Amino acid sequence: MTPKPNPLSSIKVNGPIPAHLARAVIEETLRNAILDGRLPCGTAMRQQELASLFGVSRMPVREALRQLEAQSLLHVVTHKGAVVAPLIEDNSAETYALRLLLESEALRLSIPLLTESDTAEAEAYIDALECEKDYSEIGRLNRLFHMVLYGKAPNHRLLKLVEHGLNEEERFLRFNLESMGLGETSQEDHRELLRLVMQKKTEESVLTLRNHLMRGMEVINTYLNSLETADRNGTS
Repeated sequence: MTPKPNPLSSIKVNGPIPAHLARAVIEETLRNAILDGRLPCGTAMRQQELASLFGVSRMPVREALRQLEAQSLLHVVTHKGAVVAPLIEDNSAETYALRLLLESEALRLSIPLLTESDTAEAEAYIDALECEKDYSEIGRLNRLFHMVLYGKAPNHRLLKLVEHGLNEEERFLRFNLESMGLGETSQEDHRELLRLVMQKKTEESVLTLRNHLMRGMEVINTYLNSLETADRNGTS
């Protein structure tokens, strides 16, 4: 029987990594590989194997894995160690309910502090989303759009929790967006949200955001339910 290829073989390391950059380089490299699917859900992240791959000691590897775990991209499993976390599954309703709370508060805190430069950046992301065809890039741009609007919230712990939820959604969208057909409605929501934010209409902005997230939750739940039905019926 032919052994399965090691997913880590998809990661290419160009030359020696300077010691002071090791943790950041390892974290970013692994993060990108998780987000684009080269490291699929359940892949074990063994410290010694990674240290050998990157040509470093285990210390920066350990620190990078901790950062990825904090971003909800890795889970620690008993007897297996760190593994790539699953995509959004049957807890998607709970995930979006939590996002509603966290992102609403982040937006409420951020709006009074947003500048014209911030809103111009957010508008640029919407423009890019409207002409982007690469589903991996769409997930990234969606995350960046939302984080610009939340980014001035002074509660940094809140922002970390918000970004974790957006990271999870980004991974899911990369592999499922084409099948769900969210496109045009999402961009209409984004433009309306940005218009209200630019007018500093905080409560109206929060309501629009909540409606946007609720629609996303409904689409994802419908999609996941259709997959479950197809599995039960033995279809693909």
